[in-house]
Amino acid sequence: MFKPAITGTGVFTPNQTITNEELVDAFNAYADKFNAENAEAISAGELEAKPHSSTGFIFSASGIEQRYVMDKTGVLDPAVMHPHLRPRSNEEPGIMAEMALDACGKALAQSGRSAEEVDLIICAASNHERPYPAIAIEIQQLLGAGGFAFDMNVACSSATFGIQAAADMIRAGSVRCAIVVSPEICSGHLEWRDRDCHFIFGDVCTAMVLERAEDAKGPHFLVHSTRCATQFSNNIRNNNGFLRRTREHHMDDRRDMLFVQEGRKVFKEVLPLVSKHIADHMAEEGVAADRLKRLWLHQANKTMNDFIGKKVMGRTPEPEEQPNILQDYANTSSAGSIIAFSKYSDDLQPGDAGLICSFGAGYSVGSVLVERA
Repeated sequence: MFKPAITGTGVFTPNQTITNEELVDAFNAYADKFNAENAEAISAGELEAKPHSSTGFIFSASGIEQRYVMDKTGVLDPAVMHPHLRPRSNEEPGIMAEMALDACGKALAQSGRSAEEVDLIICAASNHERPYPAIAIEIQQLLGAGGFAFDMNVACSSATFGIQAAADMIRAGSVRCAIVVSPEICSGHLEWRDRDCHFIFGDVCTAMVLERAEDAKGPHFLVHSTRCATQFSNNIRNNNGFLRRTREHHMDDRRDMLFVQEGRKVFKEVLPLVSKHIADHMAEEGVAADRLKRLWLHQANKTMNDFIGKKVMGRTPEPEEQPNILQDYANTSSAGSIIAFSKYSDDLQPGDAGLICSFGAGYSVGSVLVERA
């Protein structure tokens, strides 16, 4: 059995941002247009008027101040309200693979590895731009990596589930060096015309190099233990898929063909689920709360993270103990906890313990116990 280690991380950040102010202006213009066009039906009680959004509402509901996106022009156009991404020929790299190349390159540079030394790539993301060929295999080919590659989707927990899969294969000796990469274009599955969620998501790509600890060329994090769990729930759902064309045409306008959630139910059910999952994982591995130096949590909502952090540590964590990045990135699905880890891990000292955790639709939750070496 070999000991797995995280030896490098990389983050690709789009060059376009949407502030809360910009988002609110666009949404309110859309709402005004909708209300004006449907004034008669609204007056008759056949339709509900669209209420305005506000920056105060967004920040108090989420802690988000802005988000990075691959395209802002379409999102901010009240007549469009979704990103514009150009079609690509089959001979061109896909947009997810293009994002991944940047993040993987940074992670490989940090680990001191070349792409030729990689023998496993897992593209772990909440959405994939096509069913096949796998995005991971395209990334493998573009990087010039060896071995094998596959796609994985466990919604917001995809990256931590990918880490477990890669770590298990490293432990078993079936691979020596792996990349878990998460290109998340969350702007594509968000209903920007829904006041309750139009502010939630952003775009990003993260990558993480895992290899045998004995092969590490510099400072790294030992992966002591991983733990994953799932429990079925409809409270976060997206019903779009390859069978869509087999349904009646009226389904094209169904709200559940994009991201939809029952927010209050998610809060009520996910918070205790995740808190217990982390506590049980730590107890199983004999890691006391006072030994945990850092929590890198899923970046969906500040209130959720504050609740979980307090439950896990038995007190309110200091800001540096539980870093948040969602104020800048918003919710980036599986990539959020990895962004936090990438940006806020270098200061830990040898022997310091930390935990990466992500959670979301499924329900799903994945946790990774690490130690600075």
